[in-house]
Amino acid sequence: MRLLSSAETYRNNILRKKSELTKLQHDRANETKKISNYRSKMLSANQAINRTKSESTKKSKYREVESAQKSLASIDKKIADIDSKIARKNKEITEEECKLNKECEHEQKKSEQSEKKRLQEADKQMKRFHNTLNQHSRLHSQTQQALVDLQNIPENITVLFMASNPIDQAALRLDEEAREINEMIRKSEHRDSVSFVTRWAVRPLDVLQAINEVNPSIIHFSGHGSDNDEMVFQDIHGNTKLVSKAAIVQTMMISSDNIKLVFFNTCFSYGQAQAVVEHIDAAIGMNTSIGDDAARVFAAQFYSSIGFGLSIQKAFAQAKAALMLEGIAEESIPELYIKDGINADGIIIVRP
Repeated sequence: MRLLSSAETYRNNILRKKSELTKLQHDRANETKKISNYRSKMLSANQAINRTKSESTKKSKYREVESAQKSLASIDKKIADIDSKIARKNKEITEEECKLNKECEHEQKKSEQSEKKRLQEADKQMKRFHNTLNQHSRLHSQTQQALVDLQNIPENITVLFMASNPIDQAALRLDEEAREINEMIRKSEHRDSVSFVTRWAVRPLDVLQAINEVNPSIIHFSGHGSDNDEMVFQDIHGNTKLVSKAAIVQTMMISSDNIKLVFFNTCFSYGQAQAVVEHIDAAIGMNTSIGDDAARVFAAQFYSSIGFGLSIQKAFAQAKAALMLEGIAEESIPELYIKDGINADGIIIVRP
């Protein structure tokens, strides 16, 4: 399973506590039912005392009355104890609901901020589009440059797949993701132009080592993510090692000569993707937590489309369509970010 959000945790707590409350109410009802039974016994015994003249019978009935009274006192004590637990449980539920409401408000604000940034970026792109249409000579120049850039696309590219799944985190099926990406690349038209290289159990310093060894055009991070803009790697013992967004951005900045795309296939990675496009042409990140199946299907189709010589924009769109075709309702989670001044439809990594 992927990382649960705080809101999901609070919802689960509320459901659990409500289930516990229901059991307490059931226990109280069972104890209450016993009261009428003992009261009936007392009434019957008192009636027998009034009817009989036998002293031994009266003594026996008095003992029955005394026993019933003790049982009723015990039941009253149990009910009082259950009532105390019910009151505490209701208080706990109220506190969890308050936490959930605050977290929902926080998530709504984050969503609104993300949407505001997206709309601002869309507005910038629209203005650039109109400026291009209004300047024919500039359009002609850009077209000529695009042809030159297309000729400069390398014959071969390398995708560097780096996976980290610490032993103290929930296990992810990263091997299946890598296998399916590799299979889809092999099925693509320009498969001989794409080299797929994997690195497993990645530690922070392994990133620079792998980049220097492989000199990739695409870097793909797969594993867990943090909603605090941190990436989850492993330490020397295989446990979680968190790396800040600033460290990731710095690493991409000093290694960006040949890197065209960074793919963060991790939860809550949209902030990292937004930041690295100051130095890299394009980046993909997730705006919340994403399931294993969605991460696998989206990534596999994206690289298949890249292998057919499609642009990053079209590959991204086809990857989202693949989620919809599979009936996985998470197509709104992946986000594509492009460096200012660059057209995503013009970024072709594999020569068509």
